[in-house]
Amino acid sequence: MKGETAEKVFLWAGAAGMALFCLGPFLYMFAVSLSRRPDLIGAGGFTLANYAAVLGTPSLHFTDYLLNSLAVSALSAVITVLLASLAAYAITRLEMKGKAAVLFFVLAVSMFPQVSLIGYLFQLMSGLGLINTYAALVAPYVAWILPLSLWILVSYFAQIPRELDRAALIDGCSPLQALFKVILPVALPGVLSTALLCFIFAFNEFIFALILTTDHAARTIPVGIAMFQGLHGEIPWGNIMAASAMTTAPIMALTAVFQRHIVQGLTRGAVKG
Repeated sequence: MKGETAEKVFLWAGAAGMALFCLGPFLYMFAVSLSRRPDLIGAGGFTLANYAAVLGTPSLHFTDYLLNSLAVSALSAVITVLLASLAAYAITRLEMKGKAAVLFFVLAVSMFPQVSLIGYLFQLMSGLGLINTYAALVAPYVAWILPLSLWILVSYFAQIPRELDRAALIDGCSPLQALFKVILPVALPGVLSTALLCFIFAFNEFIFALILTTDHAARTIPVGIAMFQGLHGEIPWGNIMAASAMTTAPIMALTAVFQRHIVQGLTRGAVKG
């Protein structure tokens, strides 16, 4: 009995330590955002003045940056999941040689660091007249996130019995109809988890947004918050933390709502059966 008690104690202690390690930065961020003196948390009490300053200062363009991030991330996630679903269906259902080579080639292409591509990407977008537009961000984001999405959906689609789409084809469905009416509904947990990961990756991206946008018309929230220093001439930690807290809220809400689907999507595609 003592052994079981010690095991439970170590288990709860480990879980609490891991939770504190993961949540510590967020708790510190919220504490600073509510402090009157960001350099000394709690000195002088707590206030919502930092949030009011971020939302009420037109020159910060916080709402513009946030809406840009939400729009660009949502578009990128939808397009990426659509393309990855089509590719994953083809790889798992069609009889063709070199499937593994295609997957590893896609993975190899994704290993190029962003900084090595940004110069050429800037020249391309500038030549097309797309600088400071949503298209300048969505296209690179889709290409950047697509390999991961493809691997997740391939591993998930491979676990779905082929008899389902064969039955759909016998009933008169085309391959595309079988995909959208049969396979995707069955694979909904995997699709949702992939879409959420795509959204988070695009929402947090910094380098492309920094180089390919010039003002609040298309600039996303990570770059917008980084620009707070230039606007004020100093580092306004209270405003930065308040903006970061409000930016983190949508991601935390999405993760909390779709947590069950994320776990199912990432675990079912990893095992047989």
